[in-house]
Amino acid sequence: MRRGRSRLPGAAPAALLLPLFLLLLLFPLTACDRLAAAPAEHAAAAGDPAQDADRGRRLPPVVDHVRTDDPVVFLTYDDSAERDPAFAGLIRERRLPVTLFLTDTVAGPAYGDLARLRPFGASLQNHTLDHRTLRGLPYAGQRAEICGQQTKLRSRFGVRAHLFRPPHGAYDTTTLRAAADCGITALVLWRATLDADGTLTYTRGDHRLHPGDIVAVDPDHPTATNLTPRTERLLETIEEQGLRVGNLEDYL
Repeated sequence: MRRGRSRLPGAAPAALLLPLFLLLLLFPLTACDRLAAAPAEHAAAAGDPAQDADRGRRLPPVVDHVRTDDPVVFLTYDDSAERDPAFAGLIRERRLPVTLFLTDTVAGPAYGDLARLRPFGASLQNHTLDHRTLRGLPYAGQRAEICGQQTKLRSRFGVRAHLFRPPHGAYDTTTLRAAADCGITALVLWRATLDADGTLTYTRGDHRLHPGDIVAVDPDHPTATNLTPRTERLLETIEEQGLRVGNLEDYL
């Protein structure tokens, strides 16, 4: 009489062990993939270069402040600066290294005047073609807005902009990817805003200027008729605090 094989009590059949073994192998990989992808977006929002996990590339940092011990702050303007004729005179007189973020459909008619400000310190950078809110748009739409303005700036001024300010400060990870593909090296927001009435407001931290702060001077104001006197008062405040205006391109 043949004796049957003995089986230990509670032992699982081989057919059940194989799926369980595969599940244990796959689960940690899935969890690790999620954890590895998460820091990229967080790092970009915090102002550090982020890695695009999908394509293995570096995404531009998002900054509202530059880490520096130099006693400098940075003045930035979004379009409309060209509507105050006295503002150009102020830049020429003081040789102010301001950064002008330009939208083609807004600033396009004044490109000739803006080009004449470059020798006096004005930096011309990207603010999209049509000032559309980018966050939530598909990649193709965001890339068209950013790269399209890159082409405009290069053809009109012979410069390749590497700084970009998204309209209304709204962006997402797709914006960072599109910006990187268009040659952008940093998305520039702001820690302080000079309002239409000349008041400085702050997005975070204590309510005073610090070295490295990026200041948005009344972004996208429809008239900007008092832009020059507001800027002059701001310059007095900067000097009173022992600071000066720096060239943002030199620090980013």
